[in-house]
Amino acid sequence: MASHSHSDKVATFRSLHVPGRPLLMPNPWDQGSARLLLSLGFQALATTSSGFAATLGRLDGSVTRDEALAHAASIVGAVDAPVSADLENGFADDPDAVAETAAGARAAGLAGFSIEDFTGDQGSPIYEPRQATERVAAAAEAAHRSGDTGLVLTGRAENLLHGVRDLADTIARLQAYQEAGADVLFAPGLRRIEDVRQVMASVDRPVNVLLFPGGPTVAELAEVGVARISVGGAFSYVALGATARAARELLESGTYGMDLAAEGRQLATAAFGT
Repeated sequence: MASHSHSDKVATFRSLHVPGRPLLMPNPWDQGSARLLLSLGFQALATTSSGFAATLGRLDGSVTRDEALAHAASIVGAVDAPVSADLENGFADDPDAVAETAAGARAAGLAGFSIEDFTGDQGSPIYEPRQATERVAAAAEAAHRSGDTGLVLTGRAENLLHGVRDLADTIARLQAYQEAGADVLFAPGLRRIEDVRQVMASVDRPVNVLLFPGGPTVAELAEVGVARISVGGAFSYVALGATARAARELLESGTYGMDLAAEGRQLATAAFGT
């Protein structure tokens, strides 16, 4: 089967954002997990900064721009489907440098990418509104330079993940990012359906929601008009957790989760043989 062009992937990715029929977008952490997830029926993928960092034995926030873009390009090269990338804060404070990251996303063959307003400094975790908005605007200009085939930019408001429990400020930021050119809006950390509903009523762009244990379900999010749902680093942590369980079982009882290993082998054979 012939591979799809980059413009086709961008157009497909954009069309998959339908309010009320959310795109379920899982987050692979390497080429193998990307191909596995596509083989299961997902239509688009997004990288995970934390999941990729874990493959390097690091914590989230420790990956460089060059590493992240090379990783994103490797995922793009492994699958014939739209791929979006978690590019953290653009790996820069300055808007012009964020635009350079956006140009790198295009060169990597991505269909989209996200830029967040987390500074990386836990003492002062969120960029002030004007700088945050200028950074999204710079990313949007770079993302959309090729017109209709411009990359899908997700503007992320990170308040809720970093101790700033201020929904009004979060919504104001999303509105500003919308005006700055973001195609999709994302406030990871929304855990109540009432808060999701309030965000939905306040913006005019497709909204992505990150699933949390005990939070709104896919069905509930669809009902209020969410257009995209992601899982962040969760699947990579599932893989690490399963590996640790099997390893402890080997240490303690001499077995190693053989049934799960057999299942994984069968899935890999099906996914990687195509």
